[in-house]
Amino acid sequence: MSYLTGRPRLQWYDENNTIQPTRLTQEGITMRFELLPPADQLIWMMDRIYQHGMTTMSGGNLSLLDEAGDLWITPAGVDKGTLTRKDMVCVRKDGTIVGLHRPSSELPFHQMIYRERPDLRAVVHAHPPALVSFSMARRIPDTRLLPYEGRICGKIGMADYALPGSDELGESIARVFAAGSEAVMLENHGVVVGGRDLSEAFRRFETLDFCARLEINARRLGEPQLLAPASLDLASATDSAAMPEFQSEGYGTAEREARREICTLVKRSYAQRLFTSTQGTLSQRIDGDRFVITPHDMDRQYLESEDIVAISGEAREAGKRPSHSVELHRLIYAKHPHVQSIIIAHPPNIMAYAVTDAPFDSRTIPESYILLRSCPKLAFDAVYAQPEATAEVFAPDTPIALVENNCVIATGQSLLHAFDRLEVAEYSAKAMIATRQLGEIMPIDDARIDEIKIAFRLP
Repeated sequence: MSYLTGRPRLQWYDENNTIQPTRLTQEGITMRFELLPPADQLIWMMDRIYQHGMTTMSGGNLSLLDEAGDLWITPAGVDKGTLTRKDMVCVRKDGTIVGLHRPSSELPFHQMIYRERPDLRAVVHAHPPALVSFSMARRIPDTRLLPYEGRICGKIGMADYALPGSDELGESIARVFAAGSEAVMLENHGVVVGGRDLSEAFRRFETLDFCARLEINARRLGEPQLLAPASLDLASATDSAAMPEFQSEGYGTAEREARREICTLVKRSYAQRLFTSTQGTLSQRIDGDRFVITPHDMDRQYLESEDIVAISGEAREAGKRPSHSVELHRLIYAKHPHVQSIIIAHPPNIMAYAVTDAPFDSRTIPESYILLRSCPKLAFDAVYAQPEATAEVFAPDTPIALVENNCVIATGQSLLHAFDRLEVAEYSAKAMIATRQLGEIMPIDDARIDEIKIAFRLP
């Protein structure tokens, strides 16, 4: 975006429901995201939504309330790909409209939501294809396919169809929000999501879209399996904050390089939709029992080197919280000297195999088999109740594994090696799901597999 020369960074709400600092870097100056003017916040988020294909040039609208109670909203009839801060519209508390353009035609429902829910200070409305599909089927995506998505999205409701921009539509949406929903599907239309600020509203919106894409893929394979309440409770009990701390005495060259590379690949993973803003973990061994890992609960797109957390033995770098999966990373490194990097992620195509009974077979094209080899599917509680046994799985001939209703774990001799495996797994799964619409998948036969093993000296 032209008005920002640096890279924005965000943090979310911690486990005590406390707002954590949100920062943007502009020409080397650190500032808090919430201190940016409302027009800049709207531009920043709309650009992100549009660039990730979650709305069209004419569709969707965002709004927020400032401390004076004035409503800031995106304009009507302006290309989402060319918006500037000067295009944003302010609707004063007294109804006066300030700006170069008319406010979005759907201003009425934004106003009604804020009246019904004074705890909400931001609203996101858009039409991502997967969520539009659910709206046309008049169904709500199920957030119980994975352990944390329901907690992020909150309660989701459905609003009756009404003419876009009409008071009837606003009243329909506001009624559902008033009943306690944090997100509202609109029949034959799209979705509206609220939050305590624009960051939280976006996080809910993006996560709900991910759930929709995952469920659509899963239903192409079979019947999705939902997590039971006990499994959701098991995942919620995991907390990396319980680890003891150590005071870092600085970072050596290898560690500084690893931090830089992690940030680069996290951002690439986000751009390619292998990660979302709330999910995806990378780690890199430095030496012995020391490694670095991505932090807990920070926006994946905007991590910086200083956000990465160092782990030494069983202790974490003081003042930082590593990913909740840190213990599994530690055990894998301890048991397998050949593993130098680990990625845990939830891409929507490979995860379709994790949330259904459909088997994932890497014997589809030579590249898939060479990089992925066998890809076992582990039980959901394996990463929580049996981390030692789960860590043992990642022998040289088993570099990647699926965990039911949870994640895919990819290991490698370097970050790029592990990332390549994750990318190939997701692309292979996408191709396999598409192939099912054409006919039966014909895997490479055993004789050809033996030929590949010999030619590429596979263990």
